[in-house]
Amino acid sequence: MKSKLRNIFLLFSTISLAWANVGLADILFQENFEDSNFAGRGWYDNKSPLLSSVEHMEGSAKSLQFHFAKGAITPDNFAASMRRKFQATDSVYISYYIKHSSSWVGSNVAYHPHMFYFLTNKDGDWTGPSYTYMTAYIEENAGKSLVRIQDGMNIDRSNIGKDLTGITENRSVAGCNGDSDGYGAGECYPNGSDYWNGKQWKSSNVLFGNTQGPYYKNDWHLVEAYIKLNSIVNGKAAKDGIVQYWLDGNPIIDHKNVVIRTGKHPDMMFNQILIGPYIGVGSPVDQSMWIDNLVVATTRPGETTPTPAVIAPPQNLRIVN
Repeated sequence: MKSKLRNIFLLFSTISLAWANVGLADILFQENFEDSNFAGRGWYDNKSPLLSSVEHMEGSAKSLQFHFAKGAITPDNFAASMRRKFQATDSVYISYYIKHSSSWVGSNVAYHPHMFYFLTNKDGDWTGPSYTYMTAYIEENAGKSLVRIQDGMNIDRSNIGKDLTGITENRSVAGCNGDSDGYGAGECYPNGSDYWNGKQWKSSNVLFGNTQGPYYKNDWHLVEAYIKLNSIVNGKAAKDGIVQYWLDGNPIIDHKNVVIRTGKHPDMMFNQILIGPYIGVGSPVDQSMWIDNLVVATTRPGETTPTPAVIAPPQNLRIVN
């Protein structure tokens, strides 16, 4: 256990040094959960979540606590999500430390719990995260990590199940209107009189398991994820969006040819984070997890966002009538 904490501390020190080299301009904000003055640091909606002084990272005094009583849909003191706005950006990076109770099982179904959500400037300050122009999720299910997107408000409801990718940019990318990037058509399902969708990239192995070792859920782990919106070229979506995920510095998910937006929203940018743990079917057991040392930035420390290539103008052209 001490060796595990020492390795994570060394990794944290390395990342801190990398941040110093990258520069503060890349950090959108940091939240260490050391006190309850969340409103003073820009959080709104839920400004009074529970903090734990028992479970926290080395060098920290407190962490954010998610305690689910058996049957609970949301944790204690989480009737609403914690929300925070940040400077609009086309790429977003998140890192945090996470630990689960030994009783942790998640939802025991093939979906949930939801954890972190990123919304864009196409939605409002109080928009619910499940039905938007774009929501990106960072979460886990049955011990496997995943990055998920939804863009239900972009669905062309007159063409449910039809592939519109070569026809129009007025379509969704996460399901219901075709496969935009080769990662599948996504989910498409009715919800009342409307349709919702979803598309995800998931780890192949369990990363938060029951066996002591590198993936033991009751140890602290560093989670990192990076999402970059794809380019819009000549009014159309290019397949160059990025979805990445690391655990304790090791790459788990890495895709650089994803479509997250279409030409319908060329000015779409991430500008809001929600922390909203949610188990829709109710927690099957009494369980907890803790989050510490959250960082939201535009790039991963030590890495820079690639600059688009500049194409030189043609030379020595002749116009022939």
